[in-house]
Amino acid sequence: MAKPAKVTKKTRDIPSFSDRVRLAIPNKGRIAVPIMDLVEKSGLHLAESGTDRRLITQTLDPHVEILFARPVDIPEYVATGAADLGITGHDMVIERESDVEELLDLQFGKARLVLAVSEDSDITTVKDLEGLKVATEFPVITRSYFRQHKVNVEIVIVGGACEATPHLGIADAIIDLSSSGTTLKTNRLRVIDEVLVTSTHLIANRESLKAKKDKIDEIHLALESVIRAKGQCYLMMNVKRNCLETVKRVLPGLSGPTVMDVASSEDLVAVHAVVNEERVYTLINALRRAGAKDILVMAIQRMIR
Repeated sequence: MAKPAKVTKKTRDIPSFSDRVRLAIPNKGRIAVPIMDLVEKSGLHLAESGTDRRLITQTLDPHVEILFARPVDIPEYVATGAADLGITGHDMVIERESDVEELLDLQFGKARLVLAVSEDSDITTVKDLEGLKVATEFPVITRSYFRQHKVNVEIVIVGGACEATPHLGIADAIIDLSSSGTTLKTNRLRVIDEVLVTSTHLIANRESLKAKKDKIDEIHLALESVIRAKGQCYLMMNVKRNCLETVKRVLPGLSGPTVMDVASSEDLVAVHAVVNEERVYTLINALRRAGAKDILVMAIQRMIR
């Protein structure tokens, strides 16, 4: 009889599939790069990088792996349990009608799904589109929108370059994403209504939220802490005690500055505060005039409340 295989410590440390959390993120598209940056900053560093990266890539956390997928497929992967978590646009979740839990608005990839027509069109309201053609990459959202307005239209499904269809005679109007409005203006299109506001969200499989709650909570907090830190910086300075109240009036903060005694013959206190980085430029001079010195400005990688 063959002897049973020896179980090494390394073997015992490898989690089973049921213990792992799989996070699906976009493999390409406008939000793929900022999402990958967010994942890395949260501490989920890829074990493989560059051209070595696979469809499913391990992270340095043995309990977390990354699935690279098309943004439009991620909601369904999460809904069916092929992935426990996903990061994709809110518009994709609505379009796929996926039964998932939206855990966190990551506050980037913001855009509007708009109804637009040619600048020289006589169409001014949704009602004017009765019996006409509307081109879109979002047929589910589009049908729902016109159903709510009780307007009958013919939906033309396109896979890209939606903004060109009115000028080609393919459609009378479009429903498409617009982030800055530049593409619409370039293509001489005029917005007549806003259909949906979207941004990038962290989504979860409902069963995984129960079965893998601790690890999912950990990932959720890591991502949220990076989002909270965005646009914030940490100020440290020394202040003479008799100037402290003046400095505190100048200094904004999340919940007021932290003040600590300094071992100094000058009767100084150390003042620390988190402030919006957009205010730092003007704030530094105001703080110096108020009596602050030895001012340090530091970046914040993560912030947890």
